Amino acid sequence: MCLAKFLGAAAVLPMFLPTITYGFAIIYSFGREGLLTRLLGRQLFPIYGFSGLLLGYVIYTLPVCYVLLSNAMAYIDKKFITVSRLMGDGPLAAFRITVLQPMLGTLGASFVQAFFLSFTDFGIPASVGGEFEVIASVLYDQMLGSIPNFHNGAVVSMTMLIPSVISIALLRWLDKYSIRYSRIAPAELKRSPARDIIFGVLSVFICLSVLSVFAVIFVIPFLEDWPYQTQFTLEHVFSVFQDTELSNVYLNSLYVAFYTALFGTLLVYGSALVTARSRPGRAMKQFVESVALITNTIPGMVLGLSFLFAFSGTSLQGTFLIMVICNVIHYYSTPYLMMKESLAKLNASWETTAMLMGDSWLKTILRVITPNALPTIIQVFSYYFINALVTVSAVIFLAGARTMVITTKIKQLQYYNQFHEIFVLSLLLLLTNLTAKGFFTWISSRKARTADSKNTDGEKMVSVPGSIQTVRKLLGAVLAAVLLICAVSLGSGGRNSELVVIYSNADDEAVTAIRKTLDENGYQGQYILQTFGTSELGGKLLAEGKNLEADLITMSTFYIDSAQESQQMFKDLDFDLHTLETFPSYCAPITAQEGAIIVNTKVLEDEGLPMPESIKDLADPCYKNMVSVTDISSSSTAWLLLQALIAAYGEEEAQNIPLPDRIHCGPGQRNQA
Repeated sequence: MCLAKFLGAAAVLPMFLPTITYGFAIIYSFGREGLLTRLLGRQLFPIYGFSGLLLGYVIYTLPVCYVLLSNAMAYIDKKFITVSRLMGDGPLAAFRITVLQPMLGTLGASFVQAFFLSFTDFGIPASVGGEFEVIASVLYDQMLGSIPNFHNGAVVSMTMLIPSVISIALLRWLDKYSIRYSRIAPAELKRSPARDIIFGVLSVFICLSVLSVFAVIFVIPFLEDWPYQTQFTLEHVFSVFQDTELSNVYLNSLYVAFYTALFGTLLVYGSALVTARSRPGRAMKQFVESVALITNTIPGMVLGLSFLFAFSGTSLQGTFLIMVICNVIHYYSTPYLMMKESLAKLNASWETTAMLMGDSWLKTILRVITPNALPTIIQVFSYYFINALVTVSAVIFLAGARTMVITTKIKQLQYYNQFHEIFVLSLLLLLTNLTAKGFFTWISSRKARTADSKNTDGEKMVSVPGSIQTVRKLLGAVLAAVLLICAVSLGSGGRNSELVVIYSNADDEAVTAIRKTLDENGYQGQYILQTFGTSELGGKLLAEGKNLEADLITMSTFYIDSAQESQQMFKDLDFDLHTLETFPSYCAPITAQEGAIIVNTKVLEDEGLPMPESIKDLADPCYKNMVSVTDISSSSTAWLLLQALIAAYGEEEAQNIPLPDRIHCGPGQRNQA
């Protein structure tokens, strides 16, 4: 029993982390200087591209498949296994007839779900995709790449809907393989020590292998600088908690997750009541069922992109409310099905009995149905809360500087190789989700035990006494007032509404100088300085135009000029600039652009390679598969290399310099190459 609980907990653990963290965990586990690479003495496989994606997707889909299959197996009538063996079937035949065949529908649904999750995920390709392009990364590059093309992005997003249509049809077809028992009889299966030991050891090995990938999350934040300075330190943890910007991001995540769970639970409960505890018209019921089916198959990035275009320029843009609505819709399907199944299992005659006693339908729902369905309501709230904390694809296009959440902040930190902060935030997110899951599970099980104890002598209609109802109404009114007051800020940037927003693509040194200058001149605590990768900020300028959230920006001149030419979005600067040269009236330089090639001397030493003396030296075949360059379609950093080549060798000669088998990888991956 303890082993089963461990396996169940280990199998679902990755669900409590955002998928973008999976990739960083793979980098720091299996990279050239990764934790597991060092322990094993060699790198097992290339981490960027197909191998890294495959490992990440397996880890990502394992919890979902486990939950689906485990839940389905719990409803298999075990007495049929005994009957099959008594009729002379061998172990394999009995397994095929009594377990495998009833599970065909769920196995097919698990395969479809795993395929769909892998097809639409953005977090894992963003970190370990390398030059192996998948449709989610292509969509992101088209929308927020170094050369944005919104028309192509719209086409890509429509393409992502094709598997959605196929999934709906396939799931409906697989439903005919579902076997429903009239009742499930308790039965004790014959024990097989050999079978249990073999599969137990195999299951433990798989779970430990998965957990070992995430071990770095508990190691890297507490070391000075992996792998070169491995002394224990709490400096990285303290710096995150002392950084008001990062602490605000954490509070934003809790804020969005709570209201997503609150409004999502209300919507799900109301929808399930309509279809399971009332008699709506056939059209209404089919509509609700269709919405649940469709939302289950719409990719999060497509949904977020739709919200971006639909509400750009409206009062919803850049608010918490648009993120909450997007999350509620994105995760609507599973909670709805959970709630509907739970309400359908309650005694169908309760409403009739209550009506005969003089209670209205609404009063019956509040006094009878809701108390009995409370364990499932809590589970639905938990599902929404946890998923809203870890989602990245659904909100990547919607989060602004005032409404930044942890998952989108991790994406920003990736550009600056701030992996200590990434892992501290990931660890904080994991601990928050584990705490929330434990708390909600405890409450749900306690309510379930209470309901079971009241139904010991047979199924009874459990109604809440009037005196208790009065107290609950008063407490509910107070709680509703508090929630309403807090919810008012959903339509704005919350507590950050009055802060000046500055967007910047500057590097760490420049950002530090900007902050220091502002703070020393009396602006401390009055602004949010939000950093982006150059291509991402350029994409936002062109996509949002005059609806941009920022009050000020620092950005490469090329993007500023392009945005001003197409959008006329910048005001003239009305203060003295003191620049050495003449610039357009709407901008002025604050930094000089520099470029560099970073050489990993340890890798050169390990591989026995000479130190390159120029960019042209990197074309030597001896550096094959050793040169890492950011993808020019997703990061303008790659333009610096082209500019350097042209500056050093001229346009004609630069075109003829071959860089063999260059590795095009995303931002933040260079330190492991």
